[in-house]
Amino acid sequence: MRYFTLVLLILCSSLAHAMEVRYQLHMPKPQNHYFEVELLISKNNQKTIDLKLPVWAPGSYLVREFSKNINLVKAFDEKGNSIEVHKIAKNHWQINSQGKELVHIKYEVYAFELSVRTSFLDLSHGYVSGAGVFMYVDGQKSLGGRLDVFPYDDFKKISTALPLGEFEEQKRASTTFTFKDYDQLVDCPIEIGNQEVFEFMAAGVKHTVAMYGEGNYNISDLKRDMAKVIEAETAVFGVNPNKNYLFIIHNVVDGQGGLEHCNSTTLSVNRWTYAGSEYLGFINLVAHEYFHLWNVKRIRPIELGPFDYDHEVYTSLLWVMEGVTSYYDELILRRAGFYSQETFLNKLMSSINYVEGSVGSRVQPVAHASFDAWIKAYRPTENSANTSMTYYSRGSVLGAVLDAKIISNTKGKKCLDDFMKQLYSVYYVKLNRGFTEAEFKKELSDFMGQDMSDFFARYVDGTEVIPYASIFGELGVKVKETTNSVPSFGASVRDEGGAVMVKSIRAGSAAEEAGLSVNDEIIGCNGYRMSQGMLDGIMNGLSLNDEVELLISRDEILQTVKVKISSYTRPSFSLKSEATPSALYNFWLR
Repeated sequence: MRYFTLVLLILCSSLAHAMEVRYQLHMPKPQNHYFEVELLISKNNQKTIDLKLPVWAPGSYLVREFSKNINLVKAFDEKGNSIEVHKIAKNHWQINSQGKELVHIKYEVYAFELSVRTSFLDLSHGYVSGAGVFMYVDGQKSLGGRLDVFPYDDFKKISTALPLGEFEEQKRASTTFTFKDYDQLVDCPIEIGNQEVFEFMAAGVKHTVAMYGEGNYNISDLKRDMAKVIEAETAVFGVNPNKNYLFIIHNVVDGQGGLEHCNSTTLSVNRWTYAGSEYLGFINLVAHEYFHLWNVKRIRPIELGPFDYDHEVYTSLLWVMEGVTSYYDELILRRAGFYSQETFLNKLMSSINYVEGSVGSRVQPVAHASFDAWIKAYRPTENSANTSMTYYSRGSVLGAVLDAKIISNTKGKKCLDDFMKQLYSVYYVKLNRGFTEAEFKKELSDFMGQDMSDFFARYVDGTEVIPYASIFGELGVKVKETTNSVPSFGASVRDEGGAVMVKSIRAGSAAEEAGLSVNDEIIGCNGYRMSQGMLDGIMNGLSLNDEVELLISRDEILQTVKVKISSYTRPSFSLKSEATPSALYNFWLR
């Protein structure tokens, strides 16, 4: 009893003195692109406080070294006296707090990269991607707290999924938000400015859209069409885990895609994307990022949360997270009425032909592509096409294959939706954690009623061509192999200010055998001065074993190269439904 009482007293004392954190975000001069951050730590009893800044942003698998944007970090006690700060690693600062109860930290963040994963500030608006802005106390990421945002005077709106806080001492110049832990803080991007904001209901959830930048969008159309996507995706799982959801949309010149969060997303699109065929591309992006609400943010590999913000987080299952999501973003557009059955089938055929026709598909298994995302996916080189395959595209094809196998095995009683629901129910709802690779494989085998080890060995951990004819034939799809061999030069070129530059060379091609290299300038061919159009025309008119002589410049040294045209065999397939679609086909593409 005494031991229990002692433990209880220690626990109560610890809770009573638990550290508290409070952030303040200022932007007094947006034209200098600096956010000013203050971190107030109270109830401190540590001799040293270790502060860290993430090196990557969840959902974007590349170490981005956000600390490069941090200026001098300063610390003060409650009387304003300076406290020593030592930088001991690239993203790690140590505060010599000496047990002072109140520690006030200040630093600046340079923010001038407008993407879905980085922060930006100018006189038009501010965008905060929390991983690159807010430091955390090492060992204390579980702490909840508050964030006070002090907008620039001309910025009238703040859009974020963080819950609003109510505090008596809140100043009128700021808006206060709360967070339950550090993961939530950095998972909720913040748009600050004069964005256009509108709302709509879908699947029983209030959705808010914050539009930055001019564009040819029509709000009524967006409300209608985004709601269709949301309703169709919620129907996959039968439940929407949010009460509120936020879309932050940046309308810019060079749209960059999207990044998912637990109850929001940021989309970066070309400002004129809201008309014609490009509009379906926008709706597809909405479908992709919204599906991540379940797949990635709740259905996930165990490595993807709670997060290690200091290091790369490796998983071989990004093909499921991103690839299966890419399959569903097309399937959802069919279910929501944006695609016909024929359109969907043609898109699947294009994906299959891209995947199987890529040289890298025979070199890099999709599991390896997932694991190596940190060093390859976001760092493509001139040789990437020869050695790698995107886990988005091959994962999408695998998603379609698994869907077809489930439908045929169950004679149309179940589909991939049911497996996704099972993962959601078991690992998110019941266990509230991610799954290991072994657990995922076992879940799939159990669900399929057969050992899937051979499937993984051949098509996930291996690089074999999938037997599409037998798999999709079960659903009433005629699959015909259309592979043929054609004469091929094997190098791609680009006009750069009138110079014809080699940009990539296919492995095993005539160009590679001849000794051409990337960054060679092709000046002439068979005695004629070349432009890109002329070179393409000559090469397209050559037959197998024809030879040409190229005059090239490499490192400003002129030399001649003889190229003997060889054949190139690229696997390809055609997919076509039966004249009278089968019941399984209609169930699949309902």
